[in-house]
Amino acid sequence: MADQRRDTHGADGTDGTDGMRGAGGAGEAGGTAWAPEAYGEAAAAWEALVATARRTVADGLVVGTSGNVSARVGDLVLVTPSGVPYDRLTPADITGVDLAGRQVVGTLVPTSELPMHLAVYRTTDARAVVHTHAVHATAVSTLVTELPPVHYMAGALGGVVRVAPYATYGTDELARHMLRALDGRSGCLLRNHGTITYGESLDQAYDRTAQLEWMCRLWLTASSVPGLTPSLLSEAHMAEAGARLKGYGQRR
Repeated sequence: MADQRRDTHGADGTDGTDGMRGAGGAGEAGGTAWAPEAYGEAAAAWEALVATARRTVADGLVVGTSGNVSARVGDLVLVTPSGVPYDRLTPADITGVDLAGRQVVGTLVPTSELPMHLAVYRTTDARAVVHTHAVHATAVSTLVTELPPVHYMAGALGGVVRVAPYATYGTDELARHMLRALDGRSGCLLRNHGTITYGESLDQAYDRTAQLEWMCRLWLTASSVPGLTPSLLSEAHMAEAGARLKGYGQRR
């Protein structure tokens, strides 16, 4: 959207990731002009980030611009901009901040959920974060304080998935609630809001989001059968599954 773009450039005129300076605080636009050929790894990461953001829409995990995606390249955090439909994003729309939240790349305002993304990067080894408003996961977040362990794939997220207490979107309070729910986990639900997951790559973070939405749908489906109650896995079952899942897949 045109109203999200600002003609504000770094005071030192730099256009590379080394030595970039932002002009504002968290969530404020004030980055440098963007020349894709000058950024190498960041340009490739931005392309992958946009593809992942578009996938969340195509797979029904978000509606419109309701979710957001980020990826970390060194000390640069690339993040989807606020209020811009993903199918309109181009290489020139790259938006990036440092770990303090100062915008250092681009002229589009970063997502309003920037505090959550930065909180994850400051406290974990995450390289990517995916936040959605997936319908089944959001529905579950309004019903329970943790997702009942109906499937062993919760082990891939570190164990039983917790629900972070509600707080207004885009606030530091919400980020604090999220961090407590993520303790020992790579994903959680946000009450009356949605999901957030992180991983070593955009693919891993996205897969965890999709798996979380599937588990929420599974529990809602099973628990809706009249007269029957879903069987749940024990802590021992979850721990065993989690240990086995660490070695799952192809080794590189």
